[in-house]
Amino acid sequence: MKNRISRTAIAALCVLSLAACDKADGTSGGDTKSLTLGFVNGATTEFHTCLEKAINNAAATAGAKVVSANSKQDPAAELSNIEDMISRNVSAMIVQTVNSDALKNDVAKAKAANIPIFLTSVITDDTSSILGAAVIDLKGVGKLDADWVAKDAGTTPAEAGIIAGAPGAASDLLVGGFKDALPATVTVVGNQPGMFNRQKAQDVADNMIQAHPNLKYVFVANEDMAFGAYQAFQAAGKSVKIVTVNGTDDGLAAVKDGKFAATVANSANDMGQLAVKNTLALLKSDASTQKIANVPFELITKDNLDEAPQYCLKG
Repeated sequence: MKNRISRTAIAALCVLSLAACDKADGTSGGDTKSLTLGFVNGATTEFHTCLEKAINNAAATAGAKVVSANSKQDPAAELSNIEDMISRNVSAMIVQTVNSDALKNDVAKAKAANIPIFLTSVITDDTSSILGAAVIDLKGVGKLDADWVAKDAGTTPAEAGIIAGAPGAASDLLVGGFKDALPATVTVVGNQPGMFNRQKAQDVADNMIQAHPNLKYVFVANEDMAFGAYQAFQAAGKSVKIVTVNGTDDGLAAVKDGKFAATVANSANDMGQLAVKNTLALLKSDASTQKIANVPFELITKDNLDEAPQYCLKG
């Protein structure tokens, strides 16, 4: 894909910068073993679990410690977790926010305590108050799925449904990117949250196909929910083309088997590795490190399954 960052280059940065940093930027185990990174995770989906694995692995490789907390999609819990990290006097925080509205208070709390904050997935409007971020163009991710639908539908009018995640930063951006990129010939006839829960998504899909028996496409905000949607459509005897997001092993297998038409691979492992590498470098004011770094993503179909990155560390 033309706008995709070289996967080889990303891997080289993440591996070489952490494993050979004595020679490169000075971020060695000896320099960082006194550092403690606080990681505030936003939920317990596979993405969030894999992100935490990557952060723990990258920090251990660099010799830093990590203390973690999970906000479980609750903005109030997120702020409480931020306050707890402040009380622990962590060297810096990495935050996967519950939603963008929560970020303002989070960043203000951390700034008042003089603890640098590094964001994953999304950023604040004012980046001057954060140490940095590893972001994914979530609107761009949604757009890739919409582009596939547009190409598949051609000039034939079609109905599409949307099964969003939980209301908030990631899901809203994904859905917005999908809706905005659809052609005029594709009409969105349903848009409901599945709350990043497979059973909830199955229920939403069941209601959607009953209300709209001619539904041809559905965009689902993550692969776990997409499996629930697939079950609902199968039970109803309907062939609905599912486009989704993640690039997990199970998701890729579903693309190969034809259960999903396409998925957009955006590696949680890549994001976590990059977040730790850049947090440690930016703490040292490394001028060669981008403050806002982009995580690569790619549309995956049966035609390019071998191009999908590793989504999650094994074990």
